[in-house]
Order: sequence, then structure tokens, then C-alpha cells
Amino acid sequence: MAAEESKNQVNRRDIMRLSLNTIAGLTIGGVAGMLIKNSSSEEMVWQLDPNICIQCEKCSTNCVLPLSAVKCVHSYSMCGYCDLCSGYLEPGATSRDTGAESQLCPTGAIKRTFIEDPYFEYTIDEKLCIGCGKCVKGCGSFGNGSLYLQVQHDRCVNCNECSIAKSCPSQAYRRVPASTPYILRGDEGVKLVEKL
Repeated sequence: MAAEESKNQVNRRDIMRLSLNTIAGLTIGGVAGMLIKNSSSEEMVWQLDPNICIQCEKCSTNCVLPLSAVKCVHSYSMCGYCDLCSGYLEPGATSRDTGAESQLCPTGAIKRTFIEDPYFEYTIDEKLCIGCGKCVKGCGSFGNGSLYLQVQHDRCVNCNECSIAKSCPSQAYRRVPASTPYILRGDEGVKLVEKL
């Protein structure tokens, strides 16, 4: 009987020693893992991939901000500077009437400036842009896709779970490194990639 009790005490000590060693190892490993993760990870921000976006108009209504952080962006290197711009004028426009009733943008955020016959420059007034994507859809349907949507990081509060991303039917939202927060098109995108 004494031999059995002695055997049980040794086993208990061994079990306690093994348990304490395991706990210490897991604690040290966990702390080391957190330090490595924090030192190597970069802050991530939300961005809309213009190549996946279907212009569903949810960006204008589902942002937590009163005015959406998503705005239209114009790639001047891709733009044809067309007189009859499908991102500026209502679909099926047969004349170049630039009255408000003929413009595609509901807030008049796209400004048209004459350059020389037959070319016009189109600029986006971000203060007026609500991120509805109507101009983007028009430009992509009948134009060259030089208008597209992007999350503007000077406005975005980088919600942990972006309400627009949750409701995006095409899953065009993703996290990108804060050091390269935009997914640009045309020469603007090429220049950004070259910098990296």
C-alpha cells in the first residue's frame, strides 16, 4: 500500500510539473506571437475595388456617416474627354444640353469645362458627390470606365465592420494596407504601383 501511495505522489508531482511547464510555454508563446503580429502587421483600411463594383447605390445609403465616405474618382489618363459623355449626360441623350434635367448626377457633382472643340474636361466636386455610382454606371456602360468609386480616407472612420461592406452584393469591399489605401485605375494606378 505504501508503494502505491509513493507511486501516486510521484505521478501527481510529474503531472503538476508538466502542467506548469505547459502553461508557461503557452504563455510565452502567446506573448511572443502577439509581439510578432503587432510588429509585422500594418494598419488596414477599407477600400472599394472598382473592378468588382456593380454600382448598386448602397454606398450612398449604407455608410454610417451622414454623407458617405465613398466618392466618385476620375482617371484623367483614361478619359476620352467626350462631348457626349455617358457618365455626365442621361442615357439616350441625343443633344448636348447640359441643363440639370439632362445631367445623370442627381446632385450636380460633375462639372464640365470646355477645353477645345470637341473636348471637355469633367471634374468631380467631392462636396456634392453622394457616392451613388450613377455616373460610374453610365461611364462603364457606354464609355471607357474612367469614372469609378473609392472610399476617401480623409472622411472614412474605418469602422471595424464596415456597414457598406456588409451590404455590398458584389463583395467589392476589402481591407487594404493603410500605406496604399486606394485601388486606382489608369496611369494613376500604374504610378502608384511603380512607387511601391
